[in-house]
Amino acid sequence: MPPTGLEAVYLDNRDRLVRFLVARGAGDAAEDLLHDLWVKVSQGSGGPVDNPLSYLFRAADTLMIDRHRSRTQAQARDTAWSEAGAGEVATGERVVVGRQEMVRVAHVLAELGTRREAVFRRARLDGVPQRQIAAELGVSLSTVEADLRAACRALAALKEEL
Repeated sequence: MPPTGLEAVYLDNRDRLVRFLVARGAGDAAEDLLHDLWVKVSQGSGGPVDNPLSYLFRAADTLMIDRHRSRTQAQARDTAWSEAGAGEVATGERVVVGRQEMVRVAHVLAELGTRREAVFRRARLDGVPQRQIAAELGVSLSTVEADLRAACRALAALKEEL
C-alpha cells in the first residue's frame, strides 16, 4: 500500500528537507533531525493539514531553533561551571569544612525522623517520584509532600546558619 497524506509528502520531499536543514546549520546532524521530525510529526494529532509541505518545513525549522537553544544553554551552563570552579582549589581546610557541613546536614536530617529522612533522600538524592515513595512507605502522597516540606525547611534553616 503506497504512503498517503503527510507521509507521502514527507517521502517525496525528503531530500529538500535535508538540504533545508543543512542550509540552516544542521550539518551532519541533518539526517538525525529529519528522523526526529518524522517521529514528532507521525505521532501528532493526525488531523488534516492544509499545506503539508509548509507544515513539514515549519516543523523542521522549529526543531533547528530548539537545537540551537539547547546548544546555547548547554554552552552557557558549561561556561558558568568552568568559571565558578576556575580559581578554587580543594585545600585541606575546604575539605574539612565541607565534611563538617555534611555531618551537620546528616544530623539535621536524622533529627527529622527516619521517615522524613527517607522521604528526603529518596526524592532529592535518588530522584524517585513522590507517588512511588508514598507507595513504598505505605503513606499518602500528601504525607510525602509534607515530609519533604519539613526537610527542606530544616535544611534551609541550616543553610542560613552556615
